[in-house]
Amino acid sequence: MPSASCDTLLDDIEDIVSQEDSKPQDRHSSRRQVVPKVRRRNTQMFSEENGPPSDSTIPGIQKIWIRTWGCSHNNSDGEYMAGQLAAYGYKITENASDADLWLLNSCTVKNPAEDHFRNSIKKAQEENKKVVLAGCVPQAQPRQDYLKGLSIIGVQQIDRVVEVVEETIKGHSVRLLGQKKDNGKRLGGARLDLPKIRKNPLIEIISINTGCLNACTYCKTKHARGNLASYPIDELVDRAKQSFQEGVCEIWLTSEDTGAYGRDIGTDLPSLLWRLVEVIPEGAMLRLGMTNPPYILEHLEEMAKILNHPRVYSFLHIPVQSASDSVLMAMKREYCVADFRRVVDFLKEKVPGITIATDIICGFPGETDEDFQETVKLVEEYKFPSLFINQFYPRPGTPAAKLEQVPAQVKKQRTKDLSRVFHSYSPYDHKIGERQQVLVTEESFDSKFYVAHNRFYEQVLVPKNPPFMGKMVEVDIYESGKHFMKGQPVSDAKVFTPSISKPLAKGEVSGLAQEFRSRLGASSSMPPTSAASPRAALQGLHQDPALRVAVGLALLALLLAFFVKVYT
Repeated sequence: MPSASCDTLLDDIEDIVSQEDSKPQDRHSSRRQVVPKVRRRNTQMFSEENGPPSDSTIPGIQKIWIRTWGCSHNNSDGEYMAGQLAAYGYKITENASDADLWLLNSCTVKNPAEDHFRNSIKKAQEENKKVVLAGCVPQAQPRQDYLKGLSIIGVQQIDRVVEVVEETIKGHSVRLLGQKKDNGKRLGGARLDLPKIRKNPLIEIISINTGCLNACTYCKTKHARGNLASYPIDELVDRAKQSFQEGVCEIWLTSEDTGAYGRDIGTDLPSLLWRLVEVIPEGAMLRLGMTNPPYILEHLEEMAKILNHPRVYSFLHIPVQSASDSVLMAMKREYCVADFRRVVDFLKEKVPGITIATDIICGFPGETDEDFQETVKLVEEYKFPSLFINQFYPRPGTPAAKLEQVPAQVKKQRTKDLSRVFHSYSPYDHKIGERQQVLVTEESFDSKFYVAHNRFYEQVLVPKNPPFMGKMVEVDIYESGKHFMKGQPVSDAKVFTPSISKPLAKGEVSGLAQEFRSRLGASSSMPPTSAASPRAALQGLHQDPALRVAVGLALLALLLAFFVKVYT
């Protein structure tokens, strides 16, 4: 508002009008020509380019670095937390040293993973970073000494990550470790339609359930994820549809045990899969996650049909852990080696070319040399193309940690011996010369190739041709290695574009309406939805320079209109 040219102090706005002044109606015509001048903001506090200082305690303006360890389920949780924080206004950075707060999303499967987690906490504290802890380690053992005084968000509370980060920024310690329930019944976790930032915009990871029905004596994850809790089929199908609408061309289903899906809600895995394949666009693919042998046995016929579907990878991850029944009994795995063989043999017969991946633990308590040799024979017989070899680590609080341990040197040697057996065969040599259709989804670690997968989810490296990304390409296999093949695109073949939308840009938030994604892209600081709280709306006003100017002009116009109305 223009300054009043007077030297006396005014007690009230009405003091402006005196007997000597011209009347409002006399001034009305000239006032129409008056244009309010916008006062410049003091740019010493907030630069429109840089925003508030990085050490500000106003929530929603800080930079956050997120580190995730572990399985696909954990990675999905990390993507959801990143999406919610970005939608609120926080900037997700890949530069740890530049961040104001570290969100550390942990894995409790092995000792080394927890060691990395603990070391990261120590480093964050040394660098005076704010810290929020997530994942299975703090959920399973929140009272460990090195977690004291730190904020924790539980594996089922990731939809409240903004609240926890906000309080941590203010200097408070918050712990949310409760379970999601509906009328007393445990739910699968946070809603599936939350905003997320996909690590790879072409791949959507969907957790179909959390927890499992087993009670394996070595497993710490059960302490964190608990018993089985499945998401309803309709919610999972809706999430898949949304993903395809955002340009995703590959979906991974994940959980602690996908085979057990639905047993708690009166359905099963095949029922879910048949609903999902109905909504998969041509050119897009579905990958199934890990399933334990007991829960796949009763669905073998249906699973074989699904794994033969042209839009489902002929791939299944079935952990055996050991080929000794006595060891499996000590692990409480609830199956025997014959059950594992039955599953694998049936699928190999009914799904020609299927890839079976498996896990093996070396040196479980009580494992004898004879037990270990049975495992070696199994690997030599099946020649698994994908084999995850793990040295046994006793996890605190598990029954297996209390058993008599195999000497460390023996465990180490058995791990080396089994690795040598695994590397003694080449699973892809016989495929040289084949013509395959592959789906390109990412770039190789050395940045020299694009990474694609054929229908058996075998890795095929192709030339870095940008139009290939996210597309089906026909290639001729000309070289193979232990873990990959190389393919040369067929000269006269067409690049097949899936019938889906353009993918989101890397770092773009999924699950938001287009106008909000655009605003985030422009200012990287917009409230998540039109239903945001007044506080979130003020947060967006505080951070968006253009929005501040627009609101300022609107307020000045309202004030001018008020004065015109009062004096006319």
